[in-house]
Amino acid sequence: MTRRLITGTANERGRRVFVQPDDGSMKLVSYGRIRLDKIEPKIRFSNDGQETGLICLSGTCIVDVGDESFSMKRDDALYVPKGTEMTVRAEQGVDLLECSAPVDGQYSLQFVSSESVGADEKLRFVAGTESARREINILLGSNIQAGRLIVGITRSLPGNWTSWPPHEHAAMLEEIYVYIDMPAPAFGLQLVYVDEISPAEIEVVREGDAVLLPAGYHPNVSIPGCTLNFVWIMAAHREVVDRKWGVVQVDPRYA
Repeated sequence: MTRRLITGTANERGRRVFVQPDDGSMKLVSYGRIRLDKIEPKIRFSNDGQETGLICLSGTCIVDVGDESFSMKRDDALYVPKGTEMTVRAEQGVDLLECSAPVDGQYSLQFVSSESVGADEKLRFVAGTESARREINILLGSNIQAGRLIVGITRSLPGNWTSWPPHEHAAMLEEIYVYIDMPAPAFGLQLVYVDEISPAEIEVVREGDAVLLPAGYHPNVSIPGCTLNFVWIMAAHREVVDRKWGVVQVDPRYA
């Protein structure tokens, strides 16, 4: 059976990789977390043959890549090309989401500020109908050049559905949802199903949980009074060719 839910990924200090293709559930995308503070303020690592995205979830840090340095704050993103050594430094504290995927091509180092996303209506916008409203922030999308990764953040209204109508994109992209900004006792429900007659898998999701979505329709919903917020990490099966946001197959019953 495919491993679907990984809990508690926001709890450990240092750099931890929780999902990688060697685990068997995903073919391409990896997911990790970098949490630094005064006790462990610095970490250095390289990404070998994988392109990498760093998303700042909270706090601040400096990321050194070669002779360039980038100051990162909440909702900033950094694209790091393959074969690169990087150093993350945090004077107080920082929580970075790290994602990666193997690529053949070499793409440039690119920084994306939260302000640049907010100023572009194609990158930050409200989607959905009543009871399914959410704000979508595309951090690493058409605004950068990359091989496989597409990354963004969805934030819902309390009690609303997101990823609605139910959709899937397994022919082009595999995906991971990582839940953020949902302090206890907030939780949501994540559904995954493959067709209109199959039973749905249902997972209770909380702060720091990751849900693996190699295939299947994947709507989710928050409890009343609480928002459902998550980073979505997608990796294209065919490098560059399949790296497209918004090309989905909607469950025809809800189209």
